[in-house]
Amino acid sequence: MINKKIKDLRDNFKNYNIYGYILPKNDEFFSEHSSKDRLKIISNFTGSAGYAIILKKKTYLFVDGRYTIQAKIESGNNFEIIAYEKLFNCNLFKDLKLGIDPRLFTTYLLRKTISKYNKIVLIKENLIDNIIKTKKIISKPFYSLNDKFIGESHVKKINKITNFLKKNNLDYLFVTAPENVAWLLNIRGFDSPTSPVPNSHLILSKKKDIFLIAKKKYLIKLIKEKKIKKKEIIEPSKLDKFLINIKGENILIDEKTCSIYYEKIISQKLKIVRKEDPIYLLKSIKNKTEINNMIDAHIIDGVALTKFIYWMKRINKKSITEVYAQNKLEKFRKKNEKYLFQSFNTIAGSGRNGAIVHYRATKKNEKYIKKNDIFLCDSGGQYKYGTTDVTRTICFSNHNLDIKKIFTSVLKGHIAVANVNLDKKGYGKLIDIEARKSLKRIGLDYNHGTGHGVGYFLNVHEGPQAISKYNLVKLQKGMILSNEPGFYQKGKFGIRIENLIYVKKSREKLFFKNLTLAPIEKDLIDFSLLTNGEKNYLFKYHLEVYSKISPFLNKNEKSWLASLI
Repeated sequence: MINKKIKDLRDNFKNYNIYGYILPKNDEFFSEHSSKDRLKIISNFTGSAGYAIILKKKTYLFVDGRYTIQAKIESGNNFEIIAYEKLFNCNLFKDLKLGIDPRLFTTYLLRKTISKYNKIVLIKENLIDNIIKTKKIISKPFYSLNDKFIGESHVKKINKITNFLKKNNLDYLFVTAPENVAWLLNIRGFDSPTSPVPNSHLILSKKKDIFLIAKKKYLIKLIKEKKIKKKEIIEPSKLDKFLINIKGENILIDEKTCSIYYEKIISQKLKIVRKEDPIYLLKSIKNKTEINNMIDAHIIDGVALTKFIYWMKRINKKSITEVYAQNKLEKFRKKNEKYLFQSFNTIAGSGRNGAIVHYRATKKNEKYIKKNDIFLCDSGGQYKYGTTDVTRTICFSNHNLDIKKIFTSVLKGHIAVANVNLDKKGYGKLIDIEARKSLKRIGLDYNHGTGHGVGYFLNVHEGPQAISKYNLVKLQKGMILSNEPGFYQKGKFGIRIENLIYVKKSREKLFFKNLTLAPIEKDLIDFSLLTNGEKNYLFKYHLEVYSKISPFLNKNEKSWLASLI
């Protein structure tokens, strides 16, 4: 039975002469974790990526391999779940008039997906907003970060971008991603529940003129701090009037984050050049100050996680739920005053729930953690100053050799990534192959990338670098990534081992260095399957964890951690 929200949405189709409506996960700022999740409203799907297509008689939900099981559980009663890749050059239906909100889509996306076989109708109103009264989002003013926490002034960053514009004969850059505005101006905000992004856009000219597109009420602090001048502020609703008087010929837009709405406004005055925003690459290369602060944040985070693992394995004697466990971990993190909030919603999956790659435990679906379960916990925090993301798979009893064989194969892949020769295999695509080798030898694999880029006190997922089957961005000194191979047995268990790593350079050689400092579950390892080199890596890793973390542990915690070396 189709739910009332879908019925109400379809009732709007006649008013706009459309046969269907397309709804993405992202909001107007193309944020992964938005305060306004329209896709969840219509489909009940809570994953971080996906597209819904609601036709007069059919409903489709496109998700990638991470979310197939989750989507079927959350949305399967009302939507046909389809692999994300089938969205590209989609021919499931043809010659239909499909409506979209132009603020939520890019020309690039539509060209590669739905528009090839169908007619797209731009609708100014968002049809989900029309049928559902969402809570008014109350934001707080943006704020500046002191240069000593960043390592580079916003003036120097602006110089880098203007030099790029001059070199490429460009008059302007339209910065559409809020995290890129944050990086350029060294500012942060409160517009995401899991990232300190300031929802805003920015136009930068080759002459170093700045025009920050945001509501003035959010810029009070920046004006007082003289980070921005009143004349450099453009109210979003007045951008078209501002562009009437702008001087110049062309402007670079990032085709993956500049909406059709803004593209149409800008194209009336300037010639559009479509390239990747150069800030993405510059932002991905962290300087010494940023790396040092990330190291400090990971020590703090490692203490909380180590205390949590010890508590789960040795102290807790009662039957607890997944929600109780994730709240307990949050309490350990909150004990440090530098901790601010989660960098994403914690994934605490026990037993069969661990097989749902991006599972989220709630009071409605939570499971009690049983002694024989394998418990997968993927979590992270935003600290002053740094962003963390770590997954540990924990057990509470002895498991059979088959499970140990799988866990050990995942561990071997994790170690292979950590030890990879970056001078020979300095691309994510090549590293991803190494991560999967041990699992593939026993006929297994996992349906997600091996690693994503990570921001500095910003988004936990950040490009352009990644460890995946398709990524060809050359890894450079200062880049931070996750290292997270895994395996998921549907209906039974999930295994993932994730550390954050960064690219370090010494004696003209590039290599990965661990940021994450937390013990790896040794009770699930079949040591007979490890080489001497892998055993040595594990010994050194736990020795480093102990040396950095033990000063902040009590006697019993310290003794337990020492036993893992």
